Amino acid sequence: NRAAVLIFDPHGEYGTLAEMRGHPAFQTDDGYSPEVKVLTPDQVRIRVSSLDYADILTLLPEMSDRQQSILNKAYALIKRHKRGDYRWDVQDLIAAVYEADKQTDEEGNEKAGSSAPALEWKLEKLARSPYFHAFEHCAPKDLFCPGQVTVLQMNEVSQEEQQVICAAVLRQANHARMNTQKELISSEDENYLPFPVFILIEEAHRFAPAHEPSRCKAVLRTILSEGRKFGLGVGLITQRPGKLDSDVLSQCMSQFIMRIVNPVDQESLKYGVEAAGRDLLKELPALTKGQI
Repeated sequence: NRAAVLIFDPHGEYGTLAEMRGHPAFQTDDGYSPEVKVLTPDQVRIRVSSLDYADILTLLPEMSDRQQSILNKAYALIKRHKRGDYRWDVQDLIAAVYEADKQTDEEGNEKAGSSAPALEWKLEKLARSPYFHAFEHCAPKDLFCPGQVTVLQMNEVSQEEQQVICAAVLRQANHARMNTQKELISSEDENYLPFPVFILIEEAHRFAPAHEPSRCKAVLRTILSEGRKFGLGVGLITQRPGKLDSDVLSQCMSQFIMRIVNPVDQESLKYGVEAAGRDLLKELPALTKGQI
């Protein structure tokens, strides 16, 4: 049906999908042939201005409560100063940090606080990342196209950066579909998506872990529970459902269950999947490779 599909590929295993192009089995009478677009880690780009405060916090070393407070204030300042303008980067955020950390002494004189230099040093780590830029960006128009599967390879990307990249792309795709459906954006906008899209997340327990914080977990819960009415679907792939967040798992309306031996994984399916009865769970260890 010429779907527009995006795959998050944390291990770089989906590049072989490119072999579909030109394969006789996928040709149709009207000349259609599937397209496969593979974005390697060096092509992954996320605009800094598309990150929220929690995304930035995830990418930085551990900070004191005061440093977090100053960073939060600086983020709010730059959002206010750059309202409607996405062209700002880490250096602009550092300048906002110094502005947010100004203190006034008893005589009314302004002086620099002690947190800004430490925050500048930590923000430089984000500035050195090859994946977050002021202008370059993997916008929805670049990632989705009818009849095309786009593979976002992240095998060279750190766990924290994978989390933030996934959260940013999911959030923007969700907003793009909603705003397009509500006719709030025009066809010239980079977020214009006038067709349904489907996102497949491999190793899903890395992005929505059961008992660990995750930047993707909240946006995944929202999309899985509300995204269908806006034409946004998500599929999760994991060999360890026991490590997947129970709320996320329970929102998956269709399940393809293969051989599972681990009792913890079986137990998670019993509580997370409505159709998984005891008789079904008993059969899972006996399934052969590839059997559903």
